[in-house]
Amino acid sequence: MDQPRKPETYSQVPYCPPVTHCGICIATVGLPARGKTYIAKKLARYLRWIGLNTKVFNVGEYRRHQVGAEKSHDFFHPDNQEGQKQRKLCALMAMEDVMHFLKEGGGQAAVFDATNSTRERRQLIIDHCISSCIKVFFIESICDDKDVIAENIKQVKLCSPDYKEQDPEEAVKDFQMRIKNYEIRYETLDHVKDKDLSWVKIYNVDQRYEANKIKDHLEARLVYYLMNIHIRQRCIYLCRHGESICNMYGRIGGNSELSERGKQFAKSLKDFMDEQKMAGFKIWTSQLDRTIQTAQYLCGAIEQWKALNELDVGEYLVHRLEPVIMELERQQNVLVICHQAVMRCILAYFLDKDIKELPYLKVPLHTVMKLTPVAYGCILEEFQIPVPCVDTHRLQPEFVNISRSDSDALKTVPDHL
Repeated sequence: MDQPRKPETYSQVPYCPPVTHCGICIATVGLPARGKTYIAKKLARYLRWIGLNTKVFNVGEYRRHQVGAEKSHDFFHPDNQEGQKQRKLCALMAMEDVMHFLKEGGGQAAVFDATNSTRERRQLIIDHCISSCIKVFFIESICDDKDVIAENIKQVKLCSPDYKEQDPEEAVKDFQMRIKNYEIRYETLDHVKDKDLSWVKIYNVDQRYEANKIKDHLEARLVYYLMNIHIRQRCIYLCRHGESICNMYGRIGGNSELSERGKQFAKSLKDFMDEQKMAGFKIWTSQLDRTIQTAQYLCGAIEQWKALNELDVGEYLVHRLEPVIMELERQQNVLVICHQAVMRCILAYFLDKDIKELPYLKVPLHTVMKLTPVAYGCILEEFQIPVPCVDTHRLQPEFVNISRSDSDALKTVPDHL
């Protein structure tokens, strides 16, 4: 049987015009249990949030669907020809779906989530993409921290369908053998052999980074984003300012002060955060009086962000809040006191909400939302502070065309108005 081609360097990549509608295939690289799927899902969430139609294609899911989930480590040995054949077939199936998504499905970015641990497999991705003028960007995650790897196996891999109902100790042993099988032919991205490719390498989650041939604005944004994420445990608390005088009268905008009930919420917020026992948490507010007043009783340094100010007319808020999201990804425990539209936009990012849902996410006054990032998403908890306030939420209207009647238009106005 002919042995598969093992290129020492990649074939010449033809010129691809830097047009805005050119799709991008982002491919992960690395041994198992190196956080590739974590990176893939985080990246996809970020790209969707900034407005790109993005989808993750996890080759492991194709494998489980094609040949079943419970395969022992022997299936992944490079000398297992049948296993190699089936795994390549699954990669090809996933790659065909990537191409369909980017060429015909309206996709703008596809994340090809797999080990892609050999130069041959990465060449397969390139060969599929270059003929359609689709850009390729590799992200390699390298980790030699045994504690991080062990925690990843415990938190993620043992919960996967591959080890459903298996004894945890036996599952760990099998997965460790799977890693060793991949190590036999693992080829890292190389400064010489891969000098013409666009890639970034991440060492031990956030310890060190290397980037090569970053060709455009999107790739630069991806690298910057990857340099800000981490896996340390933390909580993000979000709330709106206390009820303001303008809230009571249904007025939008301005720099209103808090109502009497809003001032009571500020005192109750201090008690709530004390109960959380989050020593050293940071406090962020906007530069408007009602958020500053809401934070006045809290213990700790307060940072005022202009980017957290209320929405301006005609503004695309995502662009303004991108630096806030980047900084939130870098931080540990933070309380953000902001405004309705701003809080919706932040929640939409962390909860991976469709951009169409964003204007109608319910973020009541006098309610604290606690976000706890976990492996592949966020846990949301809501705490209603027992201080009365008006309801400023407006439901999504059933009819939004310009010919709707006055009565239809007024159906979503809050009752207190």
